[in-house]
Amino acid sequence: MIRRIAISSLLALIATATAADAQSQSADALYREKCASCHGEGRLGGTGPALIPETLHRLKPDVIGKVIHAGRAATQMPAFGGELTSDDIAALATYIKSPLPRAPSWTQADIAKSRTLNSTYQPAAAPVFKADPLNLFLVVETGDHHVSVLDGDTFERLDRFATPFAVHGGPKFTPDGRFVFIMSRDGWVQKYDLWSLAEVGRVRAGLNSRNIAISRDGKWLATANYLPRTLTILATSDLSVARVFDVADRSGTPSRVSAVYQAPTRDSFVLALKDVAEIWEIATDPNAGPVHEGFVHSHEAGMVEALASSEGLFSRRRIAVSQPIDDFFFDPDYRNLIGTSRDGGKGVVVNLTVGREIAELPLPGMPHLGSGISWMRDGKRVMATPHLKEAKLSVIGIDDWSLVTTIQTDGPGFFLRSHETSNYVWSDVFFGPNKDVMHVIDKQSLAIVRTLRPAPGKTVAHVEFDRYGRHALVSVWENDGAVIVYDAKTLDEVRRIPMRKPSGKYNVWNKITFSEGTSH
Repeated sequence: MIRRIAISSLLALIATATAADAQSQSADALYREKCASCHGEGRLGGTGPALIPETLHRLKPDVIGKVIHAGRAATQMPAFGGELTSDDIAALATYIKSPLPRAPSWTQADIAKSRTLNSTYQPAAAPVFKADPLNLFLVVETGDHHVSVLDGDTFERLDRFATPFAVHGGPKFTPDGRFVFIMSRDGWVQKYDLWSLAEVGRVRAGLNSRNIAISRDGKWLATANYLPRTLTILATSDLSVARVFDVADRSGTPSRVSAVYQAPTRDSFVLALKDVAEIWEIATDPNAGPVHEGFVHSHEAGMVEALASSEGLFSRRRIAVSQPIDDFFFDPDYRNLIGTSRDGGKGVVVNLTVGREIAELPLPGMPHLGSGISWMRDGKRVMATPHLKEAKLSVIGIDDWSLVTTIQTDGPGFFLRSHETSNYVWSDVFFGPNKDVMHVIDKQSLAIVRTLRPAPGKTVAHVEFDRYGRHALVSVWENDGAVIVYDAKTLDEVRRIPMRKPSGKYNVWNKITFSEGTSH
């Protein structure tokens, strides 16, 4: 009897596996017939975006199914509802959310081959508009994958241009504010001329990417990649490939790159590595002196052993840390960084000069350090960070790395913003039932002085100030959304500009001057 049950169970398992395999083959055939011409035979993208979990992870299968059925407005994505059954659409949605059978490569030759330059682009000798070119805003509209260029004085739209699919991470500007670089989740980097209001070109620096950083001299652009596990460095002049680093620790364990940042006072890029207990620093100064290629830090003995050395442009330094760190906040002179692991319950302070951890901080609740900001309070500098899993802000004293206080909010937040001229910190409540709340906090008393609810029931997030700190812009993060302009002193609404799911807004002056009120 037991044997019969075992045999019948085995047959049932085989039948289930056979049915699943047949369904997979059917979905694969559907993909090759309907999708591959635009999205690539290997699902890594073509004229359309990559259809892999790393790119689509924020989209649920039912949302993907709706796009397959109805298409996507203002794009080349057609509607397949008239030719595919609901079962076919469900199978396709599941198929493109499934992992690839093997990790793909994306070589320096692949990157170079992907580069396209706009043949009609003509650089203007001066801005083609009358607005202040250093007080422009770029507003990323994720609803239909466009960016709007706003005059920061009149808030009139100067241009609206298409971007690659799913822009991620903040745009980066050349030091003079003329050119901006925009990156998408599937690794495309777009160069746009703000004087000419025209795209210059684009290149695919990775297959799934996190963010970009530009060197202090404006010559180099670094792209942090999850897939493949690399750091790509491009020449900003023509988007050509300067260097590709395969990212692995000293023992050879590969790692995704969580983020890359410019450290302007150090003439370097600093990398957060997702999977290994190292921080990398890459020199962007061709005259950089010797830097250590590797470090082993002994916490017991307090010793640092230099393993090798190199010097010059793109020389690499490794700093060993106690656990992988995938989110950073830098102090104003970039000597120290606060780092956390998304899975950890603490923060660590790493001194980049000596190359080791020097302090720990109690930071549970998944702090979003990349959105942290700092300011002077009672003659001392403090920084604050929101938490993605807890309804609070943590305020930290940078002088002694102490926890000054926590500010209770109406829910977990994502972004903090301020300006040197402002008395307030603006903090959104991005998650939960109070996602329509924006807190305004006094920098000195640390009290919430106003709670704004400008679009009840809708997500309100991400503040950016104009270059003078006179106005604060807030996003209504919905497809039928808007950018709301507030008077930064009176907190009165000045204007509401309709937008398609506006997310981040980036002011040229604040970004190129590293304003203390905005993330870098």
